[in-house]
Amino acid sequence: MPSKSSARIAALTVAAVCSAASTIVLTSPAHADSVRIHDIQGSTRISPYAGKQVTDVTGIVTGIRTYGSSRGFWIQDPDADADPATSEGIFVFTSSTPKGVAVGDLVTVSGTVSEYVPGGTSSGNQALTEITKPTTTVVSSGNAVPAATVIDAKSVPSAYAPAGDSAASNSINGLPLQPSTHALDLYESLEGMNVQVSDARVVGATDPYTELWVTVKPWENRNRRGGTVYGSYESQNTGRIQIQSLGAVADFPKANVGDTLTGTTAGPLDYNQFGGYTLIATQLGTLESAELERETTEKQKRGELAVATYNVENLDPSDATFEEHASAIVNNLQSPDIVSLEEIQDNNGAKNDGTVAADQTMQKLIDAIVAAGGPTYDWRSIDPADKTDGGEPGGNIRQAFLFNPERVSFTDRAGGDATTAVGVTEERGKAALTVSPGRIDPANTAFANSRKPLVGEFVFRGRTVFVIANHFNSKGGDLGLTSQYQPVPRSSETQRHQQATLVNAFVKDILDTQKNADVVTLGDINDFEFSETTKILESDGALWSAVKSLPRSERYSYVYQGNSQVLDQILVSPSIRRGCDFEYDSVHVNAEFNDQISDHDPQVLRFKP
Repeated sequence: MPSKSSARIAALTVAAVCSAASTIVLTSPAHADSVRIHDIQGSTRISPYAGKQVTDVTGIVTGIRTYGSSRGFWIQDPDADADPATSEGIFVFTSSTPKGVAVGDLVTVSGTVSEYVPGGTSSGNQALTEITKPTTTVVSSGNAVPAATVIDAKSVPSAYAPAGDSAASNSINGLPLQPSTHALDLYESLEGMNVQVSDARVVGATDPYTELWVTVKPWENRNRRGGTVYGSYESQNTGRIQIQSLGAVADFPKANVGDTLTGTTAGPLDYNQFGGYTLIATQLGTLESAELERETTEKQKRGELAVATYNVENLDPSDATFEEHASAIVNNLQSPDIVSLEEIQDNNGAKNDGTVAADQTMQKLIDAIVAAGGPTYDWRSIDPADKTDGGEPGGNIRQAFLFNPERVSFTDRAGGDATTAVGVTEERGKAALTVSPGRIDPANTAFANSRKPLVGEFVFRGRTVFVIANHFNSKGGDLGLTSQYQPVPRSSETQRHQQATLVNAFVKDILDTQKNADVVTLGDINDFEFSETTKILESDGALWSAVKSLPRSERYSYVYQGNSQVLDQILVSPSIRRGCDFEYDSVHVNAEFNDQISDHDPQVLRFKP
């Protein structure tokens, strides 16, 4: 799938160019004299003054943003009304760097009330109420900033979002806010206001864009490493909130999951395209490290086969991460016998010149593994046709098998290529592949602009093991948890369901030919262990997701917006599950760390065929 970095940069560019197009005016221009901020914000997500001119709106400046495409300042009315649903703060959008105002100034602002949708209306994001095209007058300076409203475990409800209005495509925009009932309503009722969190545990590591995630609910689905586990669609972890800073980038803490921002972190509550409600800190707590360490799995025993999956995030020869990936494979994964690699790019990476071969990428990784003290792996893969498998344009990502020839052998069967479908045949009463390596139904529309599953036939201690390496359709296009549409639509599931159906059918072909065949289906499934995608893979008992052998608090391979969740899975056939003679390990070496070399944690299965 495309790197988060490239997606983020592209989105920021779009936001900068199209900010005007992302502003929705809901009523014809009119005029309103001397309204208060809480009148503008109203008791729903959309201002009753949207599209109207307002005059002499009074507030104290609480923060000034001088960077990015959304420059301006926040003001807050020091004299709050009695309605908890109406915010007392609002953002004043100035377009260019604000001049002539300072934090603590009491100002009056005249301008147009607008509802700006970060990312554009197609993003499904909620709208941010703003005053645009402002005329600002400073009445006095040096005033005390209104006291920050505390966001903590007591104030945040356990329910995440109300059900949307079915008559409005399940939008929650027009619903009355219930801040004591739903977390999203509480955050909306504080939009633009000065808020604070205290001694907040980090649940999403600092990323390159100087933002991190904390939780204000210390025990909400906590795991032993300090993360917050996402275990169902009904449990979105309401205590999560994103933190950014108005200060210098160099001063932003480099935090890992489990660390704590001690003391007070405070500032205006914003809403942005990447994560929704965000505390823009004018005051940052002090980082207290939890000294989180990268995990190391156990070494497989002589009679155990170790199979792993590892998404190496758009790896190509120009990257500087080969030594680190090699160290992770050798030291943290203990040199598995077979490794399914996802997101291997072609020999010149994102250069879009028709190159599809990845032999240089693979050889560079193999050499780095040897240098790190690991075995001399062999490899198998199939080059995709140019520009057909999705991912970063020009990169031609694909899955590839690494295998240790001292421990396992690969059964090569000629004929596999980008367009030839692998089949199942019978040889001496046992299942065999028609081509090895091969690709499952590569012409099927289920795999359009997406990676085709790679199948290989391995032999370990005289027993054949079929391994299917997957990289299913990404979640790109799905709406965020803070979307205005509730329940949140997940449009990307459709293609994953089709892909899962085809993989399940292929596994059943193997099992129909040989009931006790050992089949391992693994990779970046891009979906949760409780998802319908996984249920389809598991249907009719063909497979079972072995991550479910772990305690619920240990089930995660990826951290997104403060939710520790499963995307990478290893599923096994009944012959492997039945004996219960296997061990599963989600090896946490990346997802929880600010200096990650991939955004995915590798998974390892050890079993006795």
